[in-house]
Amino acid sequence: MALEPTTITTTTTTTTTTNGGFVAADALTDLATDTALPLFNVEQVQLQFPIYDDFVAGQVANNVIILALSSGRILRIDLNRPDEIQDIHLPKKPSESGIIRRMFLDPTASHLLIATSLGENYYLHSQSDTPRPLAKLRGVSIEAVAWSPALPTSSTREILIGAADGNIYEAFVEQSNEFYRKEDKYVKLVWKVGEGGPVTGLWVDSLPGGDRSGEVRRVLVATRGRLMHWVGKVGRRGHEGHQGIYGGLFEGEQPVSFGDGRPGQGGSLVVSPDVVEQGVNPTRFREEEVPERAFAWLSSQGVFHGRLLVDGNTGDLGSRVFNEGRLLAKGQLTNPNGVEAAGGKRQVSTDDVEAVALTQWHVICLVGRRVVVANRLTGDIVYDQIALEQGQRAVGLSVDVQKNTFWLFTPQEILEIVPKEEDRDIWKIMLKFEDFEAALQHARTPAQKDAVAIAHGDHMVGKGQHSEAAGVYGKSSKPFEEVALTFIDNDQPDALRKYLLTKLGTYKRSFVMQRVMIAAWLVEVFMAKLNSLDDTIITGAELSETLSPTQTREQLEAVRAEFQDFVTKHKQDLDRQTVYDIISSHGREEELLYYANVVNDYNYVLSYWVQRERWSEALKVLKRQTDAGVFYRHSSVLMTHAATELVDILMRQSNLDPRNLIPALLEYDRNFKGPLSQNQAVRYLQYVVNQLGSTDAAVHNTLVSIYASHSSTDESQLMAYLASQGDEPNFDQDFALRLCIQNHRVLSCAHIYTSMGQYVQAVDLALSHDKIELASIVADRPMSNPALRKKLWLAVAKKVISQSNGIKAAIEFLKRCNDLLKIEDLIPFFPDFVVIDDFKEEICNALEEYSRSIDALRKEMDESSLTAANIKVDIAALDRRYAIVEPGEKCYVCGLPLLARQFFVFPCQHAFHSDCLGRRVLEQSGAAKGRRIREIQGLIGKGVVKGERRERVVRELDGILCSDYAVRRINEPFVAEGEDLEEWAL
Repeated sequence: MALEPTTITTTTTTTTTTNGGFVAADALTDLATDTALPLFNVEQVQLQFPIYDDFVAGQVANNVIILALSSGRILRIDLNRPDEIQDIHLPKKPSESGIIRRMFLDPTASHLLIATSLGENYYLHSQSDTPRPLAKLRGVSIEAVAWSPALPTSSTREILIGAADGNIYEAFVEQSNEFYRKEDKYVKLVWKVGEGGPVTGLWVDSLPGGDRSGEVRRVLVATRGRLMHWVGKVGRRGHEGHQGIYGGLFEGEQPVSFGDGRPGQGGSLVVSPDVVEQGVNPTRFREEEVPERAFAWLSSQGVFHGRLLVDGNTGDLGSRVFNEGRLLAKGQLTNPNGVEAAGGKRQVSTDDVEAVALTQWHVICLVGRRVVVANRLTGDIVYDQIALEQGQRAVGLSVDVQKNTFWLFTPQEILEIVPKEEDRDIWKIMLKFEDFEAALQHARTPAQKDAVAIAHGDHMVGKGQHSEAAGVYGKSSKPFEEVALTFIDNDQPDALRKYLLTKLGTYKRSFVMQRVMIAAWLVEVFMAKLNSLDDTIITGAELSETLSPTQTREQLEAVRAEFQDFVTKHKQDLDRQTVYDIISSHGREEELLYYANVVNDYNYVLSYWVQRERWSEALKVLKRQTDAGVFYRHSSVLMTHAATELVDILMRQSNLDPRNLIPALLEYDRNFKGPLSQNQAVRYLQYVVNQLGSTDAAVHNTLVSIYASHSSTDESQLMAYLASQGDEPNFDQDFALRLCIQNHRVLSCAHIYTSMGQYVQAVDLALSHDKIELASIVADRPMSNPALRKKLWLAVAKKVISQSNGIKAAIEFLKRCNDLLKIEDLIPFFPDFVVIDDFKEEICNALEEYSRSIDALRKEMDESSLTAANIKVDIAALDRRYAIVEPGEKCYVCGLPLLARQFFVFPCQHAFHSDCLGRRVLEQSGAAKGRRIREIQGLIGKGVVKGERRERVVRELDGILCSDYAVRRINEPFVAEGEDLEEWAL
């Protein structure tokens, strides 16, 4: 057995926006085109199994349907698994216990109370298939049950039960598998309705504000003539001791009542289901987040409904709930579409409202055979349809508060009342009530949201709330020019600014023209506002009756901050030149520079400060730059007016090419009149050369040029630089030499000549400027070329002798090079009239030196003759030298006995066979010597030569074999290739 599912397919058309806001309201053909579809529909549920007994009661909760049959059977159907049906029987036959009259199912579908016509009451847990009798409730005709707000599963916890005799009981029921234990832990009378009528409805929920002493709860009690509202703390759970928690609430608190107390039809109390949009069960919210439900009470006058308020003071909560409630008149529900009959009289329905249920926004009423649905907010009837056949009656109307489904039971069938987008027109109702926030919240399509926004904006403009209207208009499709003119005509520049900012945010990036125009207009509006505030502050006037000058200054700072935030956020939408023109026309220097900095137009900022000769501000901007082009472009003027600070900044930049700064450095040097130690161009170039290690010839040439062309005669810094360059300088030596000659830098010229190896030119230059000491230093440089050195010293000597007043002084000076020059080298430079007495001593010294040299040479010759004689004696002794060969001694090559054939013995006692030694010598000798050895060995071996010739041949072979063989073996490795290296291991 299973329920046949019903599938409903709907098609929804969505209108999208193209400008980032809402769709234009006038662009839609009709916002209410979808209202032709009914908001509700009654659908019959087809059961896939036969049922032969009538339905006497039905309940639905948590997607579970409970059906009670006239035969006493109970069917439990899980809609998630409709093919699994539980068939449950009461312990007694209907003839003994009575027919099932009412059933009460908790919201979780865990607990079921069953009441029969003979006063028998049963309890059934969802995990059981055997109803258990409730002995303590026997004889109680149950009419209403208020379940615990905690939604229990293992037990009901504390529940309230309303009886037909007007009594209200507190009970605690739990499942028990033990025979001797009762399901009803306790049943306690807590209140009795004074009217004596039945309790037709009960509701309990939790309210914020509870503490350890107890939980705050609300209790609604409905009878046929009165609705009562209690609020108060309930006691701690006391079911273990069979003590209730509601007794103190009913005894200590006075209820707030509604109704005249006269009994009538109905009296049922219903509460709206869970808010499905929240996605969670409202009863599990934190105390401060408990959502509001709606209630409806069926009375003789109609349906009284309202909100179950949860906020505010609990002392007057009941009064506020009832005061805000509204009544749907009985006539409005029973005769919503009465038509005129013949004779002009209206046909009036005599049906009563038999049952009522609540959806989130509507009241569902069962009127005779009709299902009538009214909107709770307006009271309008939105659905009126005959649902039952002629003569058919309803068994009950049930609501699944967790799944938001609505069910109508008859004795033979099950009907489902299906809401179809019941909230689709709520936005219109909220809009009609001028609750714009709620209307926007419930608007679904962009067109609906746009209509709400336009209406909201018009409403606020009508009330003079232009600033608030600007933000709403900005997100709507109301014509741009109409809104702008509205604010302009009403002299509301602040509202216009807010509207433009909001409107700018709605346009996509692809709408370039619109964004640029609005952004430019905003700049104009900002500037006008800032100037207005400045004028107000300067004149000491008041901006308005509500703002003092101090408040005006605060507003000025706020508007300026708003402008800065605007240009930072929308700099891509601003045309640079247009913004410059607008801000400049208003004379707003601070805003102009802020915008230029935001768009990284540092050239503009620097040019601005430079034109006004504000060097410190220009340098502040330059400090934050990393673009090398900015430094190159402004270095000339800044070097002229703020050289020291500029060089400090330049030295912190690592991405600069010093070559591009040379024009600025030279222009600065041309106008600089101070010493080199204060020259900032020299300071920067020294940093580039010494710290950065630059080898760029242009940089070095510039530094040499500044050194050489300086007005000072001191060459110490230039000489220090030249000395630091070493033998391979980075500057152009020819260029440096021309500069030094042009500026009479003799020391530097001599240094450059020397580094170029042009010693003669260096000495000549020094002597031409009477720099004798310098010439002497240069003349001593070519130590590896004595001839050149002597030539240089002769030039120096000539200059010295020509300038000396006395020969003595010249000769004393020339003693510095007496290792090169002799007295005879200097005589040609002496004047013709010089007297020999003036340098007689030097001549005598020279002659004595020659005599000593001759004696030394004679001594060396004698020692050489003695050495030659000793060598002859040693050679003669070699012929008489011999070596002793021991018996059994072996050849060092082949390892065979040495005496077996001709052999050679060396002074080192190494002995070789003649042929073995010959092979080794052949391996080490060249091709020619090898052929000669083989040739001689052949002559001797064959006996071709004899006598003296043979002796000569043998001596020749000995000479070859006893030659440089051992010397050649010095390159031969100890371990030959292929030998085992491990044999040499120590």
